[in-house]
Amino acid sequence: MKRRDFIKLGGILTAAGAVLPASSLLYAGKAPLSTIKYGMVIDLTKCDGCGDCASACRIANNVATFPDEKINNYWLRIAKVKPKFPNSCEKAIPLMCMHCSDAPCVHVCPVNASFVRKDGIVLIDKHRCIGCRYCMIACPYKARSFVFKHHDEFTNTDVPKTMHGVVDKCDFCVTRVDSGQMPVCVNTCKKKAMFFGNLNDPDAQVSRLISSGRVHRVREDLHLGAKVYYLGL
Repeated sequence: MKRRDFIKLGGILTAAGAVLPASSLLYAGKAPLSTIKYGMVIDLTKCDGCGDCASACRIANNVATFPDEKINNYWLRIAKVKPKFPNSCEKAIPLMCMHCSDAPCVHVCPVNASFVRKDGIVLIDKHRCIGCRYCMIACPYKARSFVFKHHDEFTNTDVPKTMHGVVDKCDFCVTRVDSGQMPVCVNTCKKKAMFFGNLNDPDAQVSRLISSGRVHRVREDLHLGAKVYYLGL
């Protein structure tokens, strides 16, 4: 392609990005109500770091794995964290996308591929993503990974296949949530340590746990409005 044609094409794509809505037909479920704000509470006093939630998440969402290259993508991972308190013990903490209200990944995306739905779930439009990975740098939780090559092992035909050359992350199992189901990690947890629901519903279990005043968020000092809370952190 000639340089002049390339610049002209770039201008057309930029104009299209300004006109098209941030959301795509990837998640064309029922329109979420603005009164709903989904969030999660994880009880670390029950969690033993078994990793069943991470394994179930990988299978259910077709998360790409490349064992030959020893490189794995992830939506949910079990991290070892030691709080900065005297005599504190190392904890196993399930970490995922925190679905921030003021999401840095959304702010830095040059093509509006990352966006926040009205119900608070942060998504990536894989058809818009150009693989620049700015969002990966901006995310303080390291919740995003890059699918660097084609991936053929798809175990779940109910969700979109993993695309390569794009960024991937936890989406709270949005297709399940839109059909009235719980995220896979919540259903899988044998210790019943994970809770998911509408943060704006005072009767929801997640709201009651948060209102107890005993929950904390990872890196609350950043004031990003993360929607994943922890008991016993």
